[in-house]
Amino acid sequence: MELDGEETIAEIAAALTGLGHAVERVGRGAELAHRLARGERWDLVLNIAEGLHGRSREAQVPALCEMFDQPYTFSDPLTCAVTLDKAVAKRLVRDHGLPTAPFVVIERAADAEAVDLPTPLFIKPVAEGSSKGVDARSRIDHRADLPAACAALLARFDQPVLVERHLPGRELTAGILGNGAEARVVGLLEVCFRDGSDAAYTAINKAEFTTRCTYRLIDGEPLAVRACEVALGAWHAFSCRDAARVDLRCDEHGEPCFLEINPLPGLHPVSSDLPILWRLAGHSYPDLLAQILDAAARRTGLWP
Repeated sequence: MELDGEETIAEIAAALTGLGHAVERVGRGAELAHRLARGERWDLVLNIAEGLHGRSREAQVPALCEMFDQPYTFSDPLTCAVTLDKAVAKRLVRDHGLPTAPFVVIERAADAEAVDLPTPLFIKPVAEGSSKGVDARSRIDHRADLPAACAALLARFDQPVLVERHLPGRELTAGILGNGAEARVVGLLEVCFRDGSDAAYTAINKAEFTTRCTYRLIDGEPLAVRACEVALGAWHAFSCRDAARVDLRCDEHGEPCFLEINPLPGLHPVSSDLPILWRLAGHSYPDLLAQILDAAARRTGLWP
């Protein structure tokens, strides 16, 4: 689910070539390690590697690049590590005063008996991406169902389970580009389900978005102002770089709450959320990559 397919990689390479860059496809992190150790270097590594193993797998390529003093795009190892663990990420944004649903972490199925949160609840693996482990069974309406549901996720993913209060409101995602004080929300996307439900934005909903979902940019209403404030607050709390996507969902009062942040945003030109919101704003896919490279190149001193 998390690994980019040939289509995405080919589209990125073609767009970068069209922008005038010389592109070399390196492969996964292990291949990058071999080549860096042999002394190879590039002006910039465009990092889209999600990693294969471990809770800090998204931090592996950034750490490798830093070890060999190789400039790269997107966030550093610490940011990539803490954002993949949803509970750690929620604690951090909560400490920054940003809204997020109340939650607990379950490490054993028996611990679910003591969960003291009002139903409905929502459960997911604590350190997965791309909506892995999220489906129609993730919403828990009856507390008696929670232990068995947690046990199933614990067995399937061999990692703790995040249990949080279900948020019934609007589903939003914010795209952010830039660095430091210049970071800006470039689009706030609302995800609506064609059946009118408040279903989770699962992997199958994303994969079959043309029949399951509709998207629209929201701007100018009070919700948009507040959502952008929360998204930028999360961006700065994690010290993100170059580009990222922040997922939000509103509570019963309409307050946009932090769900998670993606410091390595998906870049499929058609189905990834950041390219979707960029396209709805009237911009081209190559221009999105140009903006990301420009932010990284200025940050690293590749060009002034």
